[in-house]
Amino acid sequence: MRTSPALRAAALAAAVTVLLPITACSESGNKDDPDGPQSSPLAANAAEASGSGDLAFQKLTWKPCPAPSPAQGSGKAPSPLPGGTPWECSFMRAPLDYAKPEGETVQLALIRARAKNQDNRIGSLIFNFGGPGASGVATLPAFGTDYDKLRARYDLVSFDPRGVGRSDGVECETDKQLDARFETDSTPNTSAEVNAFVKNTKAFAQACEKNSGRQLPYVGTTDAARDMDLMRQVLGDKKLYYFGVSYGTQLGGVYAHLFPKNVGRSVLDAVVDPTLDSEQSSLGQAKGFQLALNNFTQDCVDRGEACKLPGSTSKEVEQGVAGLLAQLEKKPIQGLGSRQLTQTLATTGIAAALYSKQTWPLLEEGLDEADGGNGALLLALADSLNGRSDNGQYDNSMAANTAINCADSKQRFTADQTEAKLPEFRSASKIFGDYLGWSLMACTGWPVPGAWNTPDVSAPGAAPILVVGNTGDPATPYEGAKAMADALGKGVGVEMTYEGQGHGAYNSGNACVQKTVGGYLLEGKVPAAGTVCK
Repeated sequence: MRTSPALRAAALAAAVTVLLPITACSESGNKDDPDGPQSSPLAANAAEASGSGDLAFQKLTWKPCPAPSPAQGSGKAPSPLPGGTPWECSFMRAPLDYAKPEGETVQLALIRARAKNQDNRIGSLIFNFGGPGASGVATLPAFGTDYDKLRARYDLVSFDPRGVGRSDGVECETDKQLDARFETDSTPNTSAEVNAFVKNTKAFAQACEKNSGRQLPYVGTTDAARDMDLMRQVLGDKKLYYFGVSYGTQLGGVYAHLFPKNVGRSVLDAVVDPTLDSEQSSLGQAKGFQLALNNFTQDCVDRGEACKLPGSTSKEVEQGVAGLLAQLEKKPIQGLGSRQLTQTLATTGIAAALYSKQTWPLLEEGLDEADGGNGALLLALADSLNGRSDNGQYDNSMAANTAINCADSKQRFTADQTEAKLPEFRSASKIFGDYLGWSLMACTGWPVPGAWNTPDVSAPGAAPILVVGNTGDPATPYEGAKAMADALGKGVGVEMTYEGQGHGAYNSGNACVQKTVGGYLLEGKVPAAGTVCK
């Protein structure tokens, strides 16, 4: 069964690569830019601020984009946008270690589609779609039509953050090892299962150190934020114009803290709560996915006989889901080819489908088929979240996700500490509690220490940043938007609410959200704090 690239991109919570040298020129902004005329790539004090040295003066060669690499998720080369505008790709050099700007470099993969009207161009609007670990080079074209209105005055630009995709992607385990890893019970409830889970986690960390130890200390969010400031300079913009989604909101917040004077018009959508540590964030996700599941099961009940799942109340439908997972723990069922659908993979598939209301019908169908002994659809949904393509190759989103999270977070948990916290997770969600509770051990045995318990995103003096929260978001619960707006500081964070379902607001297609966000990015109209779209 083939899964859609858009689903994979939405579900990402996102290899050895040959990187080409950079040789030709970047383009300057328009003289009518609201932040003033753009100097060439840019002033020495800006280069000094990002720790980038002479790299701020490098020139980019833009060429037709190739097909995504296996590390980016494979597939076909991106098709032109409506009207025929092509996607162009390039590479930018950045210091591996910003403390040694004249030392070893890493090359970052970039993609762009040029603004429709270059005479009215503001600059480059840089996107990060989150994960962490999602390839921006692969994701932006997949969602290109969703954001095409913004191309009225911006070049749309995205990138593979360091450690992701073609940007010196982190390598850990082989495809065969990853298949075995994802089949391992991730909700252990016996001593033997706990031992296997701990062994599996430590083996993954050791494989990452063996294959990518050189870059693991340098893939954290602070380094990525510095890369964005270097990118701003190389692209010829005085300010950073930015659209961050999911983890991209944390990256945007850290950027604003480091470079408040360089913040231009910026939007943070599907907002990570910067005040929560990794344990609190995982617990919040358990509650968020439970809320999304409740909304899904209630929708099923409201549709009556049109819904394929048994149960006359939301609770009864959920009990059916729990019963299926309990059966799969005892005995997996046929999945795709020779692969089976296990309890862990089924839970992953359910979570993947809850990222968007558009995939609720797939979840309903998958649960119904699995109840009849066919696990193919739920397994395909799990593959979409795990980054597995039809040919059995994995992209590097899961490896990069772990590497970036563990470079950021200081928290490390033992099995005993994790088990002690499970009751609180189970209270938050019967379906996802153990699944997300045991995920606390993702950084156990990681070879690099984390940078913080929570990131500092305070940005006094920065331009207004529009912070958009979705009341039905499973992965980044709605409360995170207010926390981010408050943490950015008075006069900086401007909170806006979308009363909807799914992960993110702008890509929901809601006319109110798109008009408000577009009015800010394209015309500089800052909406009133507390604006609500339904």
